[in-house]
Amino acid sequence: MTRVTLISRDGCHLCEVAEQILDRIAPGQWSRVEISESIELEREYGDRVPVVLLDGKEHGYWRVEEDRLLRDLGRPPGAPRL
Repeated sequence: MTRVTLISRDGCHLCEVAEQILDRIAPGQWSRVEISESIELEREYGDRVPVVLLDGKEHGYWRVEEDRLLRDLGRPPGAPRL
């Protein structure tokens, strides 16, 4: 099961940086969703991309908080996050 989802947009520089970070810190553990393919995602996040979801819940946007994401990935799914 993929715990990390990156909501991204083609041509977005910050999205490209986020993808590189996720490739480095969580290789094979994340998936990418193109925001323009879903009107619901466009309404929810608009220009606030990239958005990192952990276990389906928003973990952050615009930048990947590496230390925080690694810490939270070390917790079981559903465990409280700080």
